[in-house]
Amino acid sequence: MHELSIAESVVETVLDRTGGRHVTVVRLRVGKLSGVVTDSLQFCFELATAGTPLEGAELWIEEPAGRVHCRSCDREYARDDMILLCECGSADVEVVSGRELQLTSVEVV
Repeated sequence: MHELSIAESVVETVLDRTGGRHVTVVRLRVGKLSGVVTDSLQFCFELATAGTPLEGAELWIEEPAGRVHCRSCDREYARDDMILLCECGSADVEVVSGRELQLTSVEVV
């Protein structure tokens, strides 16, 4: 489960930037094609924040949709699953968006 290591990295990054102040909200952008299971990340975040200034903080996750571009038919379309096949049958697709994994903001007291 790589969500635990992601949650731990988020906590460490926030602590580095906030200087130990109490954090109430952490906002992430996690693309639908990132391979991250957001429910697992939410659970792991609660574990990773225990005993830290982030304990009890809310984790808000924005999940941008995936977009892919087919090099064969030159079509761009939405895709929210990891089956990266174009409707034309080609597997020659490029992910345009949806792989984001970003810490976008925090709220501190």
